Amino acid sequence: MSVPFPRAGWTYSSNIYEVNLRQYTPEGSFNAFSRELPRLKDMGIDILWFMPITPISVEKRKGTLGSYYACSDYRSVNPEYGTLEDLRQLVKEAHALGLRVIIDWVANHTGWDHRWTREHPEYYRKNQDGQFYEAHGWEDVIDLNFDNKDLWRDMIDAMSFWLRECDLDGFRCDMAMLVPLDFWRAARTELDMIKKDLFWLAECEEIAYHEVFDATYTWKFLHKMEAVWRKESGLDGLDEVLQYYSSMFPPDGIRVFFTSNHDENSHSGSEYERMGNAARAFAVLCATWGGMPMIYSGQELPNHKRLQFFEKDPIAWTGQYELHAFYKALLACRRRHPALRGGDPAVTTRRISTGESWRCFGFVRSTGGDEVVVLLNISGEPLAVPAVDWQVTGVFREIFTGAEVDIASAGQVVLEPWGYSVLEKK
Repeated sequence: MSVPFPRAGWTYSSNIYEVNLRQYTPEGSFNAFSRELPRLKDMGIDILWFMPITPISVEKRKGTLGSYYACSDYRSVNPEYGTLEDLRQLVKEAHALGLRVIIDWVANHTGWDHRWTREHPEYYRKNQDGQFYEAHGWEDVIDLNFDNKDLWRDMIDAMSFWLRECDLDGFRCDMAMLVPLDFWRAARTELDMIKKDLFWLAECEEIAYHEVFDATYTWKFLHKMEAVWRKESGLDGLDEVLQYYSSMFPPDGIRVFFTSNHDENSHSGSEYERMGNAARAFAVLCATWGGMPMIYSGQELPNHKRLQFFEKDPIAWTGQYELHAFYKALLACRRRHPALRGGDPAVTTRRISTGESWRCFGFVRSTGGDEVVVLLNISGEPLAVPAVDWQVTGVFREIFTGAEVDIASAGQVVLEPWGYSVLEKK
């Protein structure tokens, strides 16, 4: 199965940076965030994904400020963040730097006091008593009824509003699998006519949704990485999930890999709580396997705390972005090498022998004459990895240190405890 919609060529080597605007700065505004654009551009970020920017319902609100995902109006800006003009200006500044901007779109449900509850109550699902309800345990939202085709029209019009008003570059669609695929097909068909080269990201892991969406999530892989850290799985568990992805998902479908996001950080803990000392090596894996890496707000700090979800809880920036260079090296390497493109059937990914497969994960990605070797030491002991049967030759450069390695003559690559090495062919 292939994606029937034209894919923007810029997506293959791109990455995503999730922006938690409320917690990003003390002000929590569009204008305050705009100061960060040059730094993020320098780090190598391509796509800025803003969590929902719409106003938040008051009725049955959780906490003081409520959930970003309990919308009260699909065509307005949350005043907490600024104005529509502020957003327009932010997008212009991002575009001037070569960054693209997508917003979170929550189509499955709204807050209890969304304007449609008064203007179009027929747009909602009702229980046997004729009351609004939500089927998944989220008390602050209620489900929309996609059996109503008038809802489709208004929803697509609302999405088009943001494209026309702010010149956005696409959508990250929340819990996309809860909304009929037929709706997404209709939405993309119409919205792609407004602006070419839109990027469509589905928060789901449903194979069929690649018919419409350019990219989907890899929750299964995230949880397997966590299981490896907890010693509930060996590294062969990673192979099992990756084999499932390669055999079941379309070869030109982009998979988005990550070690953190807003859900995981707030509800399950930072990547250091969930992956411990392996967190950085797993970040390398997410950036170099066959997909698109996603970075969450503050991971470049690094951020070790859980950010509250319903309250103001700013990231504790120190001015020292300790992992800026780490991510910059990874993202620049992705951009240089066709072998690291995501969703490109011309790229092959091959696992290689590392001598100690129970604690070292290694692979080669290649296309044409371009090759990148990745080695990850998922253990607390130093490791000398023998370069046997890798079927690669020539001089390689280690992207983090700049050291040159002739793999054939060196015979091995030494990794520090919990260390990693990305070798690009010169």
